[in-house]
Amino acid sequence: MDPCPLPDLMIEPIIRAALLEDLGRAGDITSDAIIPQDYRTHMVITARQHGVVAGLDCARLAFRLMDPAIQFRPAARDGAKVGPGDIIAHVEGPGRGVLTGERTALNLLCRLSGIASATAGLVEAVSGHKAQIVCTRKTTPGLRALEKYAVRAGGGSNHRFGLDDAVLVKDNHIAIAGSVREAVARVRRHAGHMVKIEVEVDTLTQLEELLALGVDAVLLDNMSPETLKTAVGMVGGRMITEASGRVTRESAPAIAAAGVDLISVGWLTHSAPILDLGLDTH
Repeated sequence: MDPCPLPDLMIEPIIRAALLEDLGRAGDITSDAIIPQDYRTHMVITARQHGVVAGLDCARLAFRLMDPAIQFRPAARDGAKVGPGDIIAHVEGPGRGVLTGERTALNLLCRLSGIASATAGLVEAVSGHKAQIVCTRKTTPGLRALEKYAVRAGGGSNHRFGLDDAVLVKDNHIAIAGSVREAVARVRRHAGHMVKIEVEVDTLTQLEELLALGVDAVLLDNMSPETLKTAVGMVGGRMITEASGRVTRESAPAIAAAGVDLISVGWLTHSAPILDLGLDTH
């Protein structure tokens, strides 16, 4: 998949903050001591395992912010599949700047590529079914835009980005309101006509109550594939159906086979393993 890149304006503050965190109060005292100021280097970022790339613009900006003289030339693109030994990018320029920016560039590139790779694995697992893999708000604070971008690079889609772009009525909201009906009524009095409403249900009884209210989507939480199939039949296409709860690559095919439209997966952004990438001399 070739995702639409995020503008530098959105990414740069994140990269700048990460670099400043690493530079601390005195800069890179190791590289400054060892590497002559006029020393130039040519290095490559390579994959050390199979996966999907995401975050090349983050790496590019990390090196550029360290030294505008550094040239970053991608040899792959976000969304591309790579394997051990594949060159992902060439990095050329002042050696001090390259080594100083290395860790920030790789931290973000490995993290985002890991999310993209995990997403691609789930997308592959449900191929042949209509279900889309979507992420959640369980993201690293400050990195949500990047992590949700990485999900798209892996072939997935995004759930809501924050609390303000869609309504999601969950079990605690229902408990406080007293019922599904009352929770939805309160939302409709408060939210604008452009805001979509999704409601989480745990049982088919709650779903039956919800069907009479005509909302946009239902989140079917922690239901077995058999119960999901019954729920999808009850909905009959009248709203979007989303399954969630302890989804793995092994369980995803059965969930998708139940006929749901979406499968939301929190661990894609909160605990996907990194993709192992390295920066080496060329």
